[in-house]
Amino acid sequence: MFTSSLLSRLPSQHGRTSTTLCRVLSRALLSEISALPTREKPSSSSHAHLEPCKGTNGLLVRKTHFHQFQTNTSIVDSPLHLSSVQKEIMERSGMEVEFESATTTEDILRSFEAMESAFDQNDVKLGLACLKVGLHLEREGKEPEKTLDFGVRASKVFDRNDKESLYVAMALRMMGSACYSLKRFNDGLGFLDRADRVLSKLESEGYRANDIGPVLYEVQVSLANTKMAMGRREEALINHRKCLELKEMSLEPNSREVGVANRDLAEAYVAVLNFKEAFPHCLKALDIHKAHLGDNSVEVAHERRRLAIIYMGLGEHQKALDQNVLSRKVLKNWGLTSELLCAEIDGANIQIALGKYDEAISSLKGVVQRIDKESTTRALVFIAMANALCNMERFTDSKRCLEISSSILDKNEQETPKEVAEAYMEIALLYEAMNEFETEITLMKKSLDILEKFPQEQHAKGSASARLGWLLLLTGKVPQAIPYLESAAERIKESFGSKHFGLGYVYNNLGAAYLELDRPQSAAQMFAMAKEIMDVSLGPHHADSIDALQNLSRAHGTMGSYALAIEFQRQVINAWESHGPKEHDEFREAHRVLEQLRKKARCASSCDISIKALPLPRAAECVYTRS
Repeated sequence: MFTSSLLSRLPSQHGRTSTTLCRVLSRALLSEISALPTREKPSSSSHAHLEPCKGTNGLLVRKTHFHQFQTNTSIVDSPLHLSSVQKEIMERSGMEVEFESATTTEDILRSFEAMESAFDQNDVKLGLACLKVGLHLEREGKEPEKTLDFGVRASKVFDRNDKESLYVAMALRMMGSACYSLKRFNDGLGFLDRADRVLSKLESEGYRANDIGPVLYEVQVSLANTKMAMGRREEALINHRKCLELKEMSLEPNSREVGVANRDLAEAYVAVLNFKEAFPHCLKALDIHKAHLGDNSVEVAHERRRLAIIYMGLGEHQKALDQNVLSRKVLKNWGLTSELLCAEIDGANIQIALGKYDEAISSLKGVVQRIDKESTTRALVFIAMANALCNMERFTDSKRCLEISSSILDKNEQETPKEVAEAYMEIALLYEAMNEFETEITLMKKSLDILEKFPQEQHAKGSASARLGWLLLLTGKVPQAIPYLESAAERIKESFGSKHFGLGYVYNNLGAAYLELDRPQSAAQMFAMAKEIMDVSLGPHHADSIDALQNLSRAHGTMGSYALAIEFQRQVINAWESHGPKEHDEFREAHRVLEQLRKKARCASSCDISIKALPLPRAAECVYTRS
């Protein structure tokens, strides 16, 4: 609970001490974090005692004590002899009492309208009333436009009194949440960022984290949700980590809330394909939920499914299958048919990764009989079956499964567009495995067209654009490839961060495209960035990192920057040499390229021509947008 000291900092309107000052907590989650301690005690001479109001959710009010109005000679206690000012004060007090006791939406709005007509629009009490109405509407999950309007009104009132108060932060958080519901993500992010700054300022002025913890936690949750919705997944990770820190600071280490926070953070790491960091948090969530709910709970089954995904990402397929089997047993016991079917499809995909193709096909045949013929889930079954058949080189059967899947997806495009778009991408990759590149290009374009309607799918759009660019480059359509690759680079940076290995591959392909179009300087820039990213994400001796370095040498050689080209080529030779005899062919080819560069350099040195070499971008000079 907030303490009365927070209220005492809010100046009363026109110099009067408020008779009933509302206090508002931000939604039900506040009760999950320990009560806020005071930083200072209010003056008993200027503020009456504050107590919880049992009739409202998250609202604290002071019990109303009608003041005894004194004159120079006597205490007036008869209503018949009250002055007009005293009557007005009593009427307002009555309105406040009625508003504070209202619980239904209808009663709250009706009593607010009465207050609105009687109070000054800049009165702090009216601002607090706006906050209460907005929070009530937010809890009800209705009319986000109205919630936003009440938040705006509240923030304007609080801003006039103190632009950096806790109430300003609460109003801004509510506005950000309403914008999220309205899919106005940019506006919402602006409100939430300001709320975060206000809370940071309060903390620097003496509030401990526990003082502002409840509001700070909700701001971080809203920031994470908004950034995820905008496709800025890497940035959302920061807020998810902050949420976990706040829970761990205020709750017992093995409480269920800490378990949920670990789960959310694990999911955020999975969203940026960082399975290594996701693993310990998913394991912690699993342990906590097992301790609280037992091994046969649905929540534990869900945690096991997440853990299976993480094991798959880590390449530990057998461990993934073990978790999947345990999860399916619980889901079956609880009769959760739809979730069980999805888990069974997951299990079949894991079996395919393990090379157990016949077992996977047998499992999928059992699943397909229990699914509605027109559902998107049925299409996913046929995609998985096509994958198994493709791995067995039964291409005709695989294509037949893909045709069935596509016909189902076409019918569901309007109902489940995002799922359909992702399924088209999976189908496209299988056609690629069968060297059906034109079909893959068509499907990738179809998927991208659907995804363009969803701003939160930046990661998927980035992946589709990257694949399309590579395919167009592969099939000789270089000018068409470049816009897709450039778009992919921006979207992948926003979604996965500036050091994600996927971005390195996009830069490498962009460099190849620029070099093909006789733009060697642009190509060298791309290859340099690709090499820098791959060194971090894959390691400098990874084959793809060495290839990027080889490309960088080639680009500088094309520009006539032979000194740099030769230096890079020496590094290529050293890198291949570290692989030993198994990469003898690559090592020998690298030596051949080096000799060619030396010959060209000797020829160029006989001419008095100076060509300025393009400097390598330093890490500090490469500007990336992490999300």
